[in-house]
Parts: sequence; C-alpha cells; structure tokens
Amino acid sequence: MTSQGLELVARDVSVQFDGLKALSNVTLAVPRGRITGLIGPNGAGKTTLINVLTGFQPVGTGTVELEGAAIGGIAAHKLRRMGVARTFQSGRLFRDLPVLDNLEVTGVGLGQSRRDAIAEARRVLTWLGISPLAATIAGALPYTDERRVAIGRAIMCTPRYLLLDEPAAGMSEHESHDLAVVIKRIAGELGIGVLLIEHNIGLVLELCERIFVLDSGEIIEVGAPDQIRRSDAVRHAYMGTQQDEVVPALAEEAAAS
Repeated sequence: MTSQGLELVARDVSVQFDGLKALSNVTLAVPRGRITGLIGPNGAGKTTLINVLTGFQPVGTGTVELEGAAIGGIAAHKLRRMGVARTFQSGRLFRDLPVLDNLEVTGVGLGQSRRDAIAEARRVLTWLGISPLAATIAGALPYTDERRVAIGRAIMCTPRYLLLDEPAAGMSEHESHDLAVVIKRIAGELGIGVLLIEHNIGLVLELCERIFVLDSGEIIEVGAPDQIRRSDAVRHAYMGTQQDEVVPALAEEAAAS
C-alpha cells in the first residue's frame, strides 16, 4: 500500500473456468495518480484480471479492495459509481448516438441530471481536445477517434481509477504517441490511478512506473521498466507467441537504456 492507502488492489486472486485456472494467486496494486502496466502474451489472463477488478467477473478466491475496503461481489455499475472505470477492447460505444450523447448517457447513469451530464460531457471533450466530434455519430468515427471517445466516456465525472484495455491496439506510432500524452495527463492532471494493459510494449515501458507481467494466469515479474527490459522470465514468456514483434522490442528498449 502507498502511505495514503489510495490503491485499487487484487490480493491473492484466483479464478477458474470449468476447472481451468485463469488466474492463480494474483496480487496487483494500482496507486492513485500513477500509471501501472500489465503485460503478458495472449491468453495470459489480463482481461480476466480487469474484469475481476471492475466487477464483471466474480472472484474465486482472494480479495479485491478499493482503498482498503473489500469490494468483491459488488456489481460493475455500482463500482463505476464508486470510482472504478474501464475501457473495452471493442470500444462499446452507442454507435447510433452522437459522441456528445455517448458521454451524456454515462453522466446520467452516474447520477447527474441531464443538464449537468451535458455540461460534463462538453468539458471532457474539450479537455481531450476532441470537442469538434461532439455531433458526429459514433458509428461513423475513425478507429482512433472511437478509442479517444471511449476514454472520454470512461473519465466522465473523474473516476478514481481507470483500467485501459489495449487502448493503442491498431494505432500508428504517431497515434500511440498522442495517446501516451493523454494517459499522462489523466494520471498527472486528474490524479486518476491508471492500469494500462497493452501489447504495445514500448508504450508500457515509456509510461509506467511499475509493470506487472502475467503469464498463464500467474504474475511472473514485477518491477520498474528497466527490470522488465532485462528480465529473462519476460522474454521466455513471449517466446513462441509474439516472438517476432515483442522480444525484439524488449531487446531494443534494453539496448537504448
């Protein structure tokens, strides 16, 4: 725990599906105002862990705590009102509604009046620099703008924690750089604790103070970016899965440091 105890924590969490362990005794902490990374090969259990932390998946054993209070068994929509927000790999926007309405619906769902929700939605879009998109139908957005709107919806009413599930997927290097700026602002300016789940290893190494590496449902490494760059366990975890892409990226990062 941090000295203030301001963390979202999974403690010794295990989850099974049909007798197969998706997570095994996983402990992870996301401090307020900082960016924490979660990486691992496909099928490692990353999305399952996000689902556990946000109330979309029940815990088998172990506990989930929000700033010291146990929150296991609390429904996802109630956790969102308590300040735990997330994005999804698929975006999940209301595709037939304008961008402004997508954010407004979130505000109303969080208990705001429609008037206040509209004002908050406009504020968030302006803060993100995407207010020109307000009247655009969400289903007509380019992929990267869809991702930015999803983040805007997630930071409505300034949650305490934000879990980003592969927000840079499909982005170019330039677009990923712009996303990195936004994520830094979310943590630094808004004081939100961010958990960044990404296959873009370079982005995670650039942004995160602490990184957890998940493989086959278990945490195999935890540390600062330099430790992750040099970890034989991390390299071994990626061998045979994304070896052509990820392992060279780790080697390049290590060589540059």
